Amino acid sequence: METIIRMENITKVYPGAVALENVTFEVAKGEVRALCGENGAGKSTLMKIFAGAIQKTSGKLFINDQEVTIDNPHVAKGFGISIIYQEFFLNPNLSIAENIYLGREPMIKSLGIINWKKIYSDAEEICDRLHFKINVKTLVKKLSVAQMQMVEIAKAISWNASIIIMDEPTATLTNTEIDSLFDVIKELKKHEVTIVYISHRLEEIFRIADSVTVLRDGKTIGTELTKSIDKSYLIKMMVGRELIELARVERCRKELTLEVKNLNQTGILYDINLKAYKGEILGISGLVGSGRTELVRAIFGADPISSGEIFIEGKKVNIRNIRDAIRAGIGLVSEDRKRQGLVLGLEIYKNITLVSLKEVLRRLMLFKKYEEDVARKYMSNLKIKTPSASQKVINLSGGNQQKVVLAKWMFTNPKVLIFDEPTRGIDVGAKFEIYNLMNQLVADGITIIVISSELPEILGISDRILIMNEGHVAGELSREEATQEKILHYAAGVMKEK
Repeated sequence: METIIRMENITKVYPGAVALENVTFEVAKGEVRALCGENGAGKSTLMKIFAGAIQKTSGKLFINDQEVTIDNPHVAKGFGISIIYQEFFLNPNLSIAENIYLGREPMIKSLGIINWKKIYSDAEEICDRLHFKINVKTLVKKLSVAQMQMVEIAKAISWNASIIIMDEPTATLTNTEIDSLFDVIKELKKHEVTIVYISHRLEEIFRIADSVTVLRDGKTIGTELTKSIDKSYLIKMMVGRELIELARVERCRKELTLEVKNLNQTGILYDINLKAYKGEILGISGLVGSGRTELVRAIFGADPISSGEIFIEGKKVNIRNIRDAIRAGIGLVSEDRKRQGLVLGLEIYKNITLVSLKEVLRRLMLFKKYEEDVARKYMSNLKIKTPSASQKVINLSGGNQQKVVLAKWMFTNPKVLIFDEPTRGIDVGAKFEIYNLMNQLVADGITIIVISSELPEILGISDRILIMNEGHVAGELSREEATQEKILHYAAGVMKEK
């Protein structure tokens, strides 16, 4: 097959760290190549170099066997390279169509004005190809995280690129949306478009990719045809060791920690009742739009409720805002860690102490040494990989960023800790670390509530599972009763609680 991408001996050095070391990467025209590795392995760094977002320290880039210099994203687009980043690059105050064609709006030359009719019709055509049913005049700020991801995909496809890099494109998508995306990838492949597909979801790799390249610690481990290997072999390539599937920890449910009675949120949540106990992990499942995230945001005081009562350890609490929730002993590890969980431009130690500043005040002044000591303690306990507590969070991998969010809430000594999509965008090795941390938190007396779109995850870690459907609790299953089929039946509204 004709080689379209070749990267030889790519090295990227940052102050105090080597991100990539002599990496070689070669992809054929029209191939779907998966790129795998744990967080911090160098996957995104390698692709950002190819897309012109960052510059290599040394090495060579080739497109169609011609050596090229790609020193900025505009040059990359000139070579037919388009990249869908894990982070969103959308203007929230513009429409979907405006975001897709931002900076290259078609003009009516004779009048010198933007051709809005063409923008909207072209945007609708792309969204139709993605089976993304939405009004393209909708402002991005009104979209869900999953819908924003679809806009990013539509924007990349609109360039008619010959090489498309997708960095965790399905992290927030429903199964239906994933199926639609894979249909688009298959169609692009028919037209000899090359796809580099970065994902931590191993089942997707075996479903869509022709081959897979694994990076570990900034080095190339190897490339294999997906039809020639299995999941266990791929995991061993990624982490350098065998991983045992998450063992269900036998726990003893103790006293009631959190109780929600008849909670309503106008037009969104209806008569929600739930109980969460010390010594258990309560899972919440349901389709996108079922009200899962809205429920935990209401409990956390991020969104107002119209009626209902919340009790912590038998005592009624009045939660009007996030501050009230924190005082009551509730923490929330949010789905969107970059926008809602972290201040990316601040150092690790400042992020960890951010919601508990009174604990690090001395004579009304922040005590930096104590902040750094606190951060180092959690960095050690949670195995946060970074040179120092003064490293800015924006420079960390996704898995390490998630651990910083967790450290922030652990420092508040919560009674109830809510995880919304805790392993989104996290590699397989880091996932098991997060699961083990959850088990340890429960053993230490913290009540855990977990929302997850991944059914194997929710089944693997939960002691009980509540299933949401259209703003209601459609069903509850014990660990022994729960199966993927039963959860999906409740989630789709086929089965209902008696």
